Amino acid sequence: MPTVKDVAEQAGVSVGTVSRVLAGEAAVKPALREKVTGAIAALGYRPNVTARALRTSRTDVIGLIVPDITNPFFAQMAASIESAAMERKHTVMLASSHNDPEAERHHISAFLDRSVCGIIVAASSQGAHRSADLPVPIISLDRRFAGFPLVSTNHAQAASLMADHLYGLGHRRIAYIAGPPDTEAGRLRQEGFVDRLRQLGEAGEAVELTISRGKFDYESGEMIARELLSLAPGKRVTAIAAASDQQAIGALRAASDLKIDVPRELSLAGFDDISLAKLVVPRLTTVRQPVEKLAMRAVALLFGGSFVAKDEMIDGSLIVRGSTGPRGAIETG
Repeated sequence: MPTVKDVAEQAGVSVGTVSRVLAGEAAVKPALREKVTGAIAALGYRPNVTARALRTSRTDVIGLIVPDITNPFFAQMAASIESAAMERKHTVMLASSHNDPEAERHHISAFLDRSVCGIIVAASSQGAHRSADLPVPIISLDRRFAGFPLVSTNHAQAASLMADHLYGLGHRRIAYIAGPPDTEAGRLRQEGFVDRLRQLGEAGEAVELTISRGKFDYESGEMIARELLSLAPGKRVTAIAAASDQQAIGALRAASDLKIDVPRELSLAGFDDISLAKLVVPRLTTVRQPVEKLAMRAVALLFGGSFVAKDEMIDGSLIVRGSTGPRGAIETG
């Protein structure tokens, strides 16, 4: 296996020059840098990451903790973080907390033991305040990790877009399937949706709103929707908005089992715009989280030269597909 010394001999430069090129120092002359990079390519040299970490007390690795890697949204987030990290020639070490704060703390400790250069956390819950006195920057992503800056979708703004959409379609008996109350994202989505419907009702025709709470998963959506849709056609809701696409897809299955036509009899909408939202029938109307922008910004903050930053919110957008339509047969049935 070629060494730094072999690269230096191949390029006709000193070992120190090779080390400076590998460290990315800007002071190396372009001609010398070209010789070194050419020798590295010719010899197939690979830097010893462990040895470099011992010298610099850090690696070119970003630690990423998500609450549930089986959730399609967090899988998409992890892929976007990896892409953003690769643009900076960094790699990502991924861990799932399984929505367990104790596992979160364990993963952070393990990442620090491995000399990561920064950590991004999509927290399992809001939890208690954590000390920010750590040797590497930590960024909260999507879900707040208390004590650290947050990069997130503007959940309240995004949820209000769905309220506008359903109200504009004429729906006045609406159900909202909320997420867990211990996540800031779930709370803000509910507040944004409810507050906007209240504003619309005060300015026009009032809305009869039913709120049910569940997890951000398919099972919760299906179970809650079955209860909501058990009433007679003239009394049940004409639209269901969910705090996640998984909940909405679960609700779509319940409607299908109950022979309720979507969107003629029932409008359904979700939140996230996971890849499956485009594959179900009918395709799901949803609020899109700007995952790529969130990932790029979170990675950029890790290299911003400061461990302290303000929260940053990025607006979501409404994606209208086939699962929502004008108030229909249920309302008059």
